[in-house]
Amino acid sequence: MENIVKIFAYLRVSTDKQAESGAGLAAQRDSCLKWAEALGGTVEQFYADEGVSGSTGLDRRPALLEAISQLKKGDVLVVAKRDRLGRDLILVAMIEAAVERKLAKVASAAGEGTGDNDPSSVLMRRMVDAFAEFERNVIGARTSAAMQAMRKKNERVGHVPFGFRLAEDRVHLEEDEEEQSILNQLQELIDAGLSTRQIADELNRRKSFNRGGARWNHGSIHRIRTRLAA
Repeated sequence: MENIVKIFAYLRVSTDKQAESGAGLAAQRDSCLKWAEALGGTVEQFYADEGVSGSTGLDRRPALLEAISQLKKGDVLVVAKRDRLGRDLILVAMIEAAVERKLAKVASAAGEGTGDNDPSSVLMRRMVDAFAEFERNVIGARTSAAMQAMRKKNERVGHVPFGFRLAEDRVHLEEDEEEQSILNQLQELIDAGLSTRQIADELNRRKSFNRGGARWNHGSIHRIRTRLAA
C-alpha cells in the first residue's frame, strides 16, 4: 500500500430508513477513516449511495460512478466491508474491473483480501463475494417462504390488497363486500376483452371507485389485473 496517491471512500446503505438515520453511513465512514489512519493517510472524499440495494447496477449508482471517475493511478477506493460494493458476483467483478482500468485498487477496511492481486487475495475476494451473494439468496428465499405461509393462513402481508380489510385482530384479512363487488365488475370487464385503460374509464363512469374514493387509472388497474391473474 506504499504507492497510494489518494484514498477515496465509498459508502452504501440499502434502505431509505438507514439513509435517513445516518447510522449505517456513520459506521461505514468511521471504519474507512480508521483504516486510512492506520496507514498514515487520510480520506480525500466520501461518496455515498443512499437507499441503494446491493444488487443495483453500476449505472444506477451515481456516487460510485463519481468516485471511480476521480481515481488515478495508485489511488485506492476503500469500503467498510466488501459487500458495500454489492452482493452480486458479476456486479462486483464489473466494479473492480472499472477501478482497475483506472490503475487503482479496491480495499476493504475489514480486510477480506482486497489489498493485492496475488492468488490468495483474489481467492479470498471471490469467497467473500460468493458468501455475500449466498446470504442474499438465503434471506430472499426465507422471506418469500414466510410470506407464502402468511398468505396461506390469510394473514396480512404488507399492503392490504383491494377487496379485503383487516379483521378485528389486526392480523388476518377478511373480504370487504363493497370492494369485492367492484372486483367482480373488474373481472367481468376483463372477460369482456376490455383494455386496462378502458376498464379504468368504465369503472370511473360507474362511480365504482378505488379505495378511498380515488379514481381508477391505468397503473392501479394493471396491478389488480396482475394479482387476479396470478
